[in-house]
Amino acid sequence: MKFVENKVGRLIPEYIEGIGALKPFTGIFDQEVEGRNRSQLKSRALPGDKKLLDTIKDAVEKSGLKDGMTISFHHHLRNGDYVLMMVVNEIAKLGIKDITICSSSLTSAHDGLIEHIKNGVITGLHTSGLRGLIAKEVTTNCILPTPVVFRTHGGRARAIESGDVQIDVAFIGASCCDEMGNMNGKFGPSAFGAMGYPMVDAQYADKVVAITDNLVPYPAYPVSIPQTLVDYVVVVDKIGDPELISAGATRVTKNPIELIIAEYASKVMIKSGLVKEGFSFQAGSGGASLAVAKYLKDYMKENEITGGFASGGVTSYLVELLEEGYFKTLLDTQTFDAKAAKSFEKNPNHIEMSASMYANPHNKGCVANNLDIMILSATEVDVDFNVNVMTASTGVIMGAQGGHPDTAAGAKLTVVVAPLMRKRIPIVVDKVTTVITPGETIDVVVTERGIAVNPKNKELLAALKETDLPIMTIEELKDMAESFTGKPEKVEFGDKVVGIIEYRDGTVMDVIYNVLT
Repeated sequence: MKFVENKVGRLIPEYIEGIGALKPFTGIFDQEVEGRNRSQLKSRALPGDKKLLDTIKDAVEKSGLKDGMTISFHHHLRNGDYVLMMVVNEIAKLGIKDITICSSSLTSAHDGLIEHIKNGVITGLHTSGLRGLIAKEVTTNCILPTPVVFRTHGGRARAIESGDVQIDVAFIGASCCDEMGNMNGKFGPSAFGAMGYPMVDAQYADKVVAITDNLVPYPAYPVSIPQTLVDYVVVVDKIGDPELISAGATRVTKNPIELIIAEYASKVMIKSGLVKEGFSFQAGSGGASLAVAKYLKDYMKENEITGGFASGGVTSYLVELLEEGYFKTLLDTQTFDAKAAKSFEKNPNHIEMSASMYANPHNKGCVANNLDIMILSATEVDVDFNVNVMTASTGVIMGAQGGHPDTAAGAKLTVVVAPLMRKRIPIVVDKVTTVITPGETIDVVVTERGIAVNPKNKELLAALKETDLPIMTIEELKDMAESFTGKPEKVEFGDKVVGIIEYRDGTVMDVIYNVLT
């Protein structure tokens, strides 16, 4: 196998059987964009044609699904998702093999795929993330014949639109749908909020199947995905478990270490000068990120500042900021909890957006490019500011790219918040296990014991040195971590590539090798 070194110093295979030639990462905005987007197959529906089918089996058969094809799903239902496994089980019963799944993400709800991978029904996975037993089986037992292709949320939209990924049949779970296929995730017993991910699937897949547990009189409204893109509709008993789809409100952390990190991060944001009238903001759903939002709210209240928009995966805390007037709008591609889902249902300023609008780098302008401030988490950060959110320190896959690299590239200020160590394992290291987000897009790393500014951001570094914040180099942070934990043991990897980390533009950031146990 021949290798080439990419811009972050990772050796990338030139070619992988079953995947093809790999293009190494050369820089965050290096790829030229040319050609046209792929389009959907032409089709027509005559007056009186019926789309409503009795079973998922009928939909699979009518779609023309055959061996070797690619099917897609979305993960707005998260750990409560029933749709993917219902469909794959029917595909297996029909004797169809060699199927590639292109899902916006995969969770422990999809551990049932292990059986179908081992029996040859599923031979490829394209996803943003992988968790649970299936992730462990892929990493340690190499159960897939080809590596998992990991894409960002924006990168997945780009790949589908460009034709890098051709979806033969998209299966879309909808909490509200009519007999012609107009659908949304806003209403119904399994309401999950925004339908940001499958919008692109519906637009570009050759066949589209809506699966719902809430068939309503025509026309269903509002329309997130219209009937013009939908071939068939199937009604099932349940598309998911509502308690897992929309768990209770996400809460600000009470962990004292995370509160220190959040306070430091908020001071960094304020000192940057970006927290001003009309600014835009995004934060993850973790406790520390939400605590940053709380400190931010206090400052905005004191200084009578109203933000323009907050975006991304929307949590209950972002909803509070909207309802209390601290931001004018929310732009939502994935709704994270029950309170956020209820806000999406009732508040006209809580706006749905597609994954392409959110973060696709190869369209005419994505929301990520309009972000002033982005708060991100990390599994590991290295001395070059590269960030890992995909693999554990053991090398086992356990996370997701999500919008991490997308928003880091687009935001004016990207702040990574993380403890210096977790369970006696250093978080700031010499080299991350897997590079997900390149260091050139990270401005600041904030821990409870110190803050490191990327030397490329000279103005911010100078401004922060005038404060009482504990500013130090990233190397000093690493040395401090190791003084508590000792040098981390190196993971022993095999020689089989089990995962490919695509950057948002389709180039390869890193590869994941199997872990020897």
